[in-house]
Amino acid sequence: MTGKLYLVPTPIGNLKDMTFRAVEVLKEVDLILAEDTRNSGKLLKHFEIGTQMHSHHMHNEHKTVEGIVKRIQNGENIALISDAGTPAISDPGFLLTRACVEASIEVDCLPGATAFVPALVNSGFPNDKFVFEGFLPVKKGRQTRLELLTEETRTIIFYESPHKLLKTLAQFVEFFGADRQISVSRELTKLHEETVRGTAEEVFKHFENKPPKGEIVVVVSGKK
Repeated sequence: MTGKLYLVPTPIGNLKDMTFRAVEVLKEVDLILAEDTRNSGKLLKHFEIGTQMHSHHMHNEHKTVEGIVKRIQNGENIALISDAGTPAISDPGFLLTRACVEASIEVDCLPGATAFVPALVNSGFPNDKFVFEGFLPVKKGRQTRLELLTEETRTIIFYESPHKLLKTLAQFVEFFGADRQISVSRELTKLHEETVRGTAEEVFKHFENKPPKGEIVVVVSGKK
């Protein structure tokens, strides 16, 4: 019988956000594919999960997908986890999921932690319609992308690293205007969780005076 691929979300910070079902699946599958086995090893140890792990990340996923699909076709159940949150959301997972779908392999994505959801709800901006942009292009295509988004009327969500946040906020002031409302959430579910809301200019000045740390989600209100 053909096996199954499980996409298993892991906590974005607070380990108590791990679901009972996620722990159960990770204990029962034949293999766990992890973005960083050292990082995920700590998680598995905490929940006393002894399942074998293999590395599966953006630098090797193109080469390993075919072999993983064959293993599932031969009856193995395999789970994919990322360092934090739901696999394939700005993390590896899309290529493997697509390959399994094309091979008529059952894919089961468990519900669980995803950083942009609490950041969006916390922002206070309309969330009936929104656009998830993930990480902006680092260089090529970045300006073009921002120009396209200047006319976006839906709430826009971005991921950003702490050392690039000021540059990104400065560009938001330039492209969206100094008065555009912005909400920045960092270290979600962790001890030093913080959400800063205000105009693009106000939020820029806040982080200019207080350099940011940790994982960051930026939510921008749509054009009125």
